[in-house]
Amino acid sequence: MKAVQLKMARAAVGLGVRELARLAGVTANTITRIENGADAKQSTLEALRKVLETHVIFLADGETTTGGLGVRLRNPSD
Repeated sequence: MKAVQLKMARAAVGLGVRELARLAGVTANTITRIENGADAKQSTLEALRKVLETHVIFLADGETTTGGLGVRLRNPSD
């Protein structure tokens, strides 16, 4: 998960920084720093991804119609 995907996923799900931080057990400042491009511990990224993957699917480079990174909302059948 890249910084831009974190921001896209959070926006797609409608979570604020504070709410995502609470759900993932990290600080809001940590999320803001990651979204601004700072490095993060793997465990922090995994915690964020775990929360967000209940709602979105992270798309790798080339899996989007534009060829870049992205996210898409999960269908109930996913």
